[in-house]
Amino acid sequence: MARMSVLTRDEAQTRAQLLDVQHYAIALDLTGDDDTFDSRTTIRFTARAGTDTFVELKPAALHSATLDGQPLDPGTLDGNRLPLKGLTAGEHELSVHAAMRYSRTGEGMHRFTDPADGETYLYTQMFMDDVQRVFAAFDQPDLKAVFDLTVKAPEGWTVLANGITEPTGDGHWTAAPTPRISTYLVAVAAGPWHSVRTEHRGLPFGLHCRRSLAPHLDADAEEILDITRACFDRYHEKFDEPYPFDSYDQAFVPEFNAGAMENPGLVTFRDEFVYRSAVTDTERQTRAMVIAHEMAHMWFGDLVTLTWWDDIWLNESFAEYMGYQTTAEATRFAGPWTEFGVDRKSWGYDADQRPSTHPVAPEAVPDTASALLNFDGISYAKGASALRQLVAWLGEKDFLAGINIHFSRHRFGNAALADFLDSLAAATDRDVHAWADAWLRTTGVDTLTAAVDARPGAWTLALHRDGSRPHRATIGVYDRDLNDGRTLVLRERYETDVPQAAPETRPGTRPALVLPNDLDHTYAKIRLDEHSLETALRGLSQLPDALTRTVVWNALRDMVRDGELAPGDYLATATAHLPEETDLALVQGVLAFAGTHIADRYLTPGQRPAALADLTGLCRDIVRRTEDGDHPGLRLIAVRHRIATATRPDTIAAWLADGTVPGGPELDPELRWRILTRLAVLGATDEAAIAAELVRDPSAAGREGAARCRAALPDPEAKARAWAAMFDSDDLSNYLFTATAQGFWQPEQADLVRAYVPRYFTDAVAVAARRGPAIADAAGRWAFPAHAVDPGTLRLGEECLRDADPVPSLRRRLTDELDDLRRALRVREAHGE
Repeated sequence: MARMSVLTRDEAQTRAQLLDVQHYAIALDLTGDDDTFDSRTTIRFTARAGTDTFVELKPAALHSATLDGQPLDPGTLDGNRLPLKGLTAGEHELSVHAAMRYSRTGEGMHRFTDPADGETYLYTQMFMDDVQRVFAAFDQPDLKAVFDLTVKAPEGWTVLANGITEPTGDGHWTAAPTPRISTYLVAVAAGPWHSVRTEHRGLPFGLHCRRSLAPHLDADAEEILDITRACFDRYHEKFDEPYPFDSYDQAFVPEFNAGAMENPGLVTFRDEFVYRSAVTDTERQTRAMVIAHEMAHMWFGDLVTLTWWDDIWLNESFAEYMGYQTTAEATRFAGPWTEFGVDRKSWGYDADQRPSTHPVAPEAVPDTASALLNFDGISYAKGASALRQLVAWLGEKDFLAGINIHFSRHRFGNAALADFLDSLAAATDRDVHAWADAWLRTTGVDTLTAAVDARPGAWTLALHRDGSRPHRATIGVYDRDLNDGRTLVLRERYETDVPQAAPETRPGTRPALVLPNDLDHTYAKIRLDEHSLETALRGLSQLPDALTRTVVWNALRDMVRDGELAPGDYLATATAHLPEETDLALVQGVLAFAGTHIADRYLTPGQRPAALADLTGLCRDIVRRTEDGDHPGLRLIAVRHRIATATRPDTIAAWLADGTVPGGPELDPELRWRILTRLAVLGATDEAAIAAELVRDPSAAGREGAARCRAALPDPEAKARAWAAMFDSDDLSNYLFTATAQGFWQPEQADLVRAYVPRYFTDAVAVAARRGPAIADAAGRWAFPAHAVDPGTLRLGEECLRDADPVPSLRRRLTDELDDLRRALRVREAHGE
């Protein structure tokens, strides 16, 4: 395999100084065979001085290349770089004709054939450096250009692109020229799409999905369009700059690696967001947030784009913050910040405590391979938390004024952190540069520890900070309700700055609970004083606000991870309080942590059965509490987790046979595959039952469910087949690889798969090097033996990192997984048998 060079920051800066790229004309022919497509590119650019440079592409075959009419030798292609030597100052035209390979891993031009009906769909994911898999390009974000695109597609297909597309006959489609955008933002989606179209404020809006998902998209189309219109209108209230593109299409595409991608005018989403089975309202809220997130990128990311990948946070932190805030402001969903606190913020906290942590705005991202590793909980969740703290400190008026200055100064151009801070500074007297040094250039999570002292008629709060950042924190003060003694009522909330000049004294008796960071406006771990912790453990469900309860649950979660609270005490708290919890995100988050972290990793194998029994009982209690039908979301969450914690097959096998949970819900395809997977783990089903279920549900999701079930069977031959499919063959798509990996390792089957643990650290390195970053990431995330919490696994992993030279994506995943393994070992040592 030819060596593929990563682009270094120094190379990008040099090329940006030398070149000005004006225009790309791209012609793609998608009517050939199933393996490759034809790609022709003509680039008009200007060299500012005589120089040598290069253009990037990753072809299956390079047919020809000409520079200013003179042929170039295709044999000079070195990996992904075609040298352009002896350029003179002035205008130039480069033409490249190549055959490009379709992808099965969600990188470049992904090709998917729907098993439900045999129809084929194509879409691009150009992010970072994958445009080179589709057409030749000067591939860096600060060489923006206008893109003209034509596509030849099979008859009956529709072609979507960044601009409005028009069929011109014989399967040919032409897209309207784009404004100046970066190479990684060019997008194409082609296939026999099912489309729902409308207009809003004079612009065409469209929703698109596979034909086999058409009934499910149609059922939700009005909800999706209502959210889209509401967010669009809200952004026009916030931003002075109008939406900068000619249309707004949202395509739900198969086997998509990310949640979504902010291609200007053509946002691509993973098509799991077209719900074909029952979902909770929190899951609908998440879809709304992703819609809002991607739309925010149209301004921050697409209109104004980072200069280099060290400022990826400028894209993602901004869109993450705006996505949650705008969902809260413009849609029917009331709890996006609770979901952020439960799900996303814990992602950031965990990432920020690993050896791989980095600043939100790192000063050194030397190349594209390094940059790809920073799409993590820090760039998204921690960065959004920092912006939320910035808004609390600046005030929203000044924050938005600075944002609008930034858009005005850099529209259709590029900007860096310094430009962003200068724009904010123009709108406020506060020292935003000092704020950035404290919040964006540092690593780690601060810890705020409360110490409460009381005397007659007054009490005092001292907040001790372990860390370096300034915080504007809300303090929640709660008393027990005198009428029932259980309910906690808010006495007051007040704001304080950390570090404190001195402990603060407040009038009144000692509160039952003093909660730093009430309402979750800052980014820090919280430690309660001993009296408040006791109150929280006994009365958590009696706190009146879901966001307040989120802060307490996160504090308990952090204490478990840090070895300060026994995992069993967390389970006891969940058992006591979740049956009374009404917030869906909280119930889901607590049950997920209790199952996948506490039961499966932090407790020893000897303790696990009792923990699963406790969780089964807890889920049964929630199911009973929701028999009146008033809380279908809570019931669905409890049913899902009841399936996952089953230690005996009787109950869930009866549900599958009957096609329903007694009292509901009826089993839709998603629940049927969940049950069958758990039955496979327990050895209570077989290949015949899996094959029959796949006949019943021959969809793409069904195919993934079958792969997951087959890998989960407690049979040596089934494990050998699954392992070979993942590591010995390159046939599995990204989604089928993930599904197989999810089924393979099961704590109940530790003895059966023990011999595969050392094999993992050899075979994962090989498949990652062979198949590229997407599979490398999946191999590190899903195929890692997370159940094997023992020093031997840690030793094997450390040897792999030291000696095996894994590719960067896998190295990052292994580093994180091994740190989580060390943490689990520490928790077991502190609280195990």
